[in-house]
Amino acid sequence: MAVVTGRRALGVLWGVLLCASVVRAMPLPAESAHGLVGETTQRVLEAVQAADDYVDEDPERYYDQIQDILDPLIDYRGFARSVMGPYASSKRYRALDESGRAQLRDQLDRFTEVMRLSLVRTYSKGLLAFGGSRIEIVPPDEGEDNDARASVRQHVYAERAEPYVVLYQMGRDGEGEWKLRNVIIENVNLGEIYRDQFQASAREYAGNLDDVIANWTTATVDVDS
Repeated sequence: MAVVTGRRALGVLWGVLLCASVVRAMPLPAESAHGLVGETTQRVLEAVQAADDYVDEDPERYYDQIQDILDPLIDYRGFARSVMGPYASSKRYRALDESGRAQLRDQLDRFTEVMRLSLVRTYSKGLLAFGGSRIEIVPPDEGEDNDARASVRQHVYAERAEPYVVLYQMGRDGEGEWKLRNVIIENVNLGEIYRDQFQASAREYAGNLDDVIANWTTATVDVDS
């Protein structure tokens, strides 16, 4: 197992978080936010272990496997809209004419797919470097998983005395299903980091969102150990 020291890219650390051995203090129902994160973690771990036999010859097969596991969990469109911030806000949408609204919907669709592919690929590469760390899913407070939102807290034990603390921010979609909306690792807010990146890129391209989307590269984010 690679050693976690110094500062490491967020995509790689996220790999540690979901590739670790899952330990639960108590059984969690799969339909709960906490149970869903635990179940997805286990499926990812199994996919990573199986990939050892073929990933060097067929990496696309591996990426597709991880993508298939994560797609039902992550609200990519909601995440992409949050990253776009004021450029995809309801206020801006209402201020546009019909042509402008159609253009914004198309831009959001395209950026959602860009985020979907880039996030999962970055994450999948990070997964390959790690395995075997101990991770604990902290049980929810009573009734928490019955709310519309929940934060799934994880403790990841690596190469330091104190565990890494991770929060998976979950919310229910229109059908009542739990979806991942954001991740916070050691107080590093993934959504905020990418929102800042989007706004900086929009300034660079003078507000041309088509250019922002066409040139988007998912940033790596360092987390202090």
